[in-house]
Amino acid sequence: RALLWSGAPFCDLRIRAEAWRLALGYLPVNLDFQEQGLARKRREYADLRAEFYDSLVARGDEPKLLHQIRIDIPRTVPVSPVFTHPKIQALMERSLLIWSIRNPASSYVQGINDLMTPLIMVFLAAELAATAYDEVNVDQASDEMLDRVEADTYWCLTKILSDIQDHYTFGQPGIQRMISTMKDIVRRIDPDLYTHLDAVGCDFMHLSFRWMNCLLLREMPLVSAIRLWDAYIAEPSEGFSTFHVYICACFLVYWSPQLRDMDLQDLLLYIQDFPTKQWGTQEIETLLAEAYVMKSLFHQAQRHFTDGSSPSKS
Repeated sequence: RALLWSGAPFCDLRIRAEAWRLALGYLPVNLDFQEQGLARKRREYADLRAEFYDSLVARGDEPKLLHQIRIDIPRTVPVSPVFTHPKIQALMERSLLIWSIRNPASSYVQGINDLMTPLIMVFLAAELAATAYDEVNVDQASDEMLDRVEADTYWCLTKILSDIQDHYTFGQPGIQRMISTMKDIVRRIDPDLYTHLDAVGCDFMHLSFRWMNCLLLREMPLVSAIRLWDAYIAEPSEGFSTFHVYICACFLVYWSPQLRDMDLQDLLLYIQDFPTKQWGTQEIETLLAEAYVMKSLFHQAQRHFTDGSSPSKS
């Protein structure tokens, strides 16, 4: 986990795929059981697919849930040749429907489709032995490869969502709590920005809801998000919740010099399309380092949020 937090190497993309499977508890740690363990989970997924998806399609049904999934999937990274490919969209449709049926407390919520994208890219690149994520070509993947990617994505997504399921239940209390915490963090680390946002009437719910719901996947290039997910997955049980809040706070403060000069209209336009298209690993490393420091200062000392005292700068 410590090695993964520092970032899986980009020289061999298969390493990251294996590290994610291990850290998410999907791949057995014991080498003697890994091959048979993966095979068993992939067979189990094939059975779920036959039970919950293939039978439904055979009947010609399109329940409301499936209809909504089919609307959202084409909107998922619409500029990517990987995620506009019919085979990948079909893979996503099956996985999302099966997960939603098996998790009726939350079922499908818009945004869960985005959470599949790093998993699909990482596992597909590993299957193809690609040398870079932007070189992944779905047409080079056999049906057997795609079946393995689909099963691995489903089980790893299931684990991630099990840790943040209250993000997607009625009222989304997990997201509400994260936004409230982020607001407190920003107030502490950048009071000038906090005061400006308040003065122009920018509500933190409107500002950061998408960041929490889609885990910043719409705010930066996918390769940058994949590096961010190394750290999230390495954080046991709270990477996608607690640590993500600190990442979001630092992400907002990163743009503080620009935002503090904007009125509400310009500010809202800016946050819908941050200039991150050229971001690489260096920007993510900076974000991770700052968020780690903030979490170390604040997470075990929640009194800083309420007593008006500032953290020590010794």
